[in-house]
Amino acid sequence: MIKEALSATLICGEEMLDREIEHIYASDLMSDVLAFGKPNSILLTGLATQQAVISAHMAEFMGVIFLRGKVPKDGAEKFGKKSHLILMSTELDMYESCILIDSYKKGIHPEKDQVPDLKTQGILLSHEFNIEGSNFSAAGMVSTEIKSILKKIGLDHNLIRRVAISTYEGEMNVHMHAKRAKVKLTITPKCIEVVIADEGKGIPDVDLAMQEGYSTATEEQRAMGFGSGMGLPNIKRNCDDMHIVTEVGKGTTLQIRFFIAM
Repeated sequence: MIKEALSATLICGEEMLDREIEHIYASDLMSDVLAFGKPNSILLTGLATQQAVISAHMAEFMGVIFLRGKVPKDGAEKFGKKSHLILMSTELDMYESCILIDSYKKGIHPEKDQVPDLKTQGILLSHEFNIEGSNFSAAGMVSTEIKSILKKIGLDHNLIRRVAISTYEGEMNVHMHAKRAKVKLTITPKCIEVVIADEGKGIPDVDLAMQEGYSTATEEQRAMGFGSGMGLPNIKRNCDDMHIVTEVGKGTTLQIRFFIAM
């Protein structure tokens, strides 16, 4: 499941892939791995060294997944084979990997047939996602799925980053201010469009909401690290076109578009 979720490349340990993993531990600090890691875990790390593999072995982990496409060159593979560890590499970063593993565990993941080769086929993709407001444990899952789809299509890294940031900011606004929302992703050869239509409070003053630093977040939301008043300005900064339709007491529809240079 983990290999599939992360589209990971196996380095060694194929014969152990069917073993049950009890925990995922994500860290680049090997002292923390040794201090807080639990047996039968998988380590997610950007530290592609033999020491990371040795640390995992000492902590009785099942294996190591190297992030951001890294593959160790210093004997880690030989040590991993000798110590009967699973070693893999994924192109994803730490946050994406954790979210996707959790999504797959819950049965939430993009369908394979929803990922066309846009550059060679010019196929339009359209997919809807649902967000339940105030569910901060699920915050970011829709944005992560969208980012994964765009990566599989093979679009420009900077474009994907802009879409991911904008979608995540919009998704967080739903969790803070709305009951629920539908997110529609549409991709054509020339444009990526994300429409987030929520059932929420609405925005009384759009011009005011667009000002950096303005926020109506609660103290509880601020304590969790959200609500700094940068959501809508950050979306506008990253997208090519942005439209807001809102009605107080009913909800808000946010349309953001990103133009593709083919």
